[in-house]
Amino acid sequence: MQRHSTISPLLSLPGAVAAEGPDEGVAAHYGDLFREQRALADGTGFVDLSHRGVITVTGPDRLSWLHLLLTQHVSDLPPGQATEALVLSAHGHVEHALYLVDDGTTTWIHVEPGTAGALIDYLESMKFFYQVEVADSTDQYAVVHLPAGSIAPLPDGWTARETAYGRDVFVPRDELETYAKEVGHPIGTLALEALRIEAHRPRLGLETDHRTIPHELGWLTTAVHLDKGCYRGQETVARVHNLGRPPRRLVFLHLDGSNVTLPGHGTPLRLAEDERPVGTITSSARHWELGPIALAVIKRNTPADATLLADGTAASQEVIVEP
Repeated sequence: MQRHSTISPLLSLPGAVAAEGPDEGVAAHYGDLFREQRALADGTGFVDLSHRGVITVTGPDRLSWLHLLLTQHVSDLPPGQATEALVLSAHGHVEHALYLVDDGTTTWIHVEPGTAGALIDYLESMKFFYQVEVADSTDQYAVVHLPAGSIAPLPDGWTARETAYGRDVFVPRDELETYAKEVGHPIGTLALEALRIEAHRPRLGLETDHRTIPHELGWLTTAVHLDKGCYRGQETVARVHNLGRPPRRLVFLHLDGSNVTLPGHGTPLRLAEDERPVGTITSSARHWELGPIALAVIKRNTPADATLLADGTAASQEVIVEP
């Protein structure tokens, strides 16, 4: 099957500036970052997420089968109810993050750009005798995010994930440009990222590395069900939850606004009185109300009231995951 272009057709809209890094292929912004953030906060506009992977799972066993593989309880997932889940390694490290909804006949999933292939390979290897079909539907469907409070229409027959943060609409890819004209002004991924950071929401590939376990990022409350049956990596989840604490923790940072540049992903963090690193910046943004902000993963025993330094930029903590 011919893969769709990685470059969104909406990059041709007036003012579009292409994103870099994990969001390459869609617009970072359309000329006014803070206005775009305010619009999202007010429930207007849309964000082109057509670079994300889309996976569909069909068949009568789809939910009971996914229930065995994912960290989330999905065997009885009602139609239309959005949820999120993880795939872990045998040692409990995060390998994939899935954002899903079932419409009664199909489970719709969107994932980080570039990760759909590896996830599908894993799912295919676990089919055994179950009546399920897994498809990479990225060629046929694109994701468009509508913020919470949006009154943009959802055409009959289309599927969307409705969450507290808005709706992720699975748009037939050949109707993306037409739909974009109907749902308001375009907003870039930088605005969405700023609101994600403000909401303390981790993102695979930014807040995660090869060692990440769900406890470190607060995913136990949103993507992990602690009382469901067995799945790969469950022993680590249960052991750390019941007997210990994770070695690292996610924190929200207020950054000193006097510096012109933001510390980017991977910037080391240290205590003001010590040169040794205690963690790293994972995501950063300039927020329209809060100023420069960031998420970071730091050593669990780092004092919660300590001022941290990122390349000379002072940062004060807000606790997300308890020390």
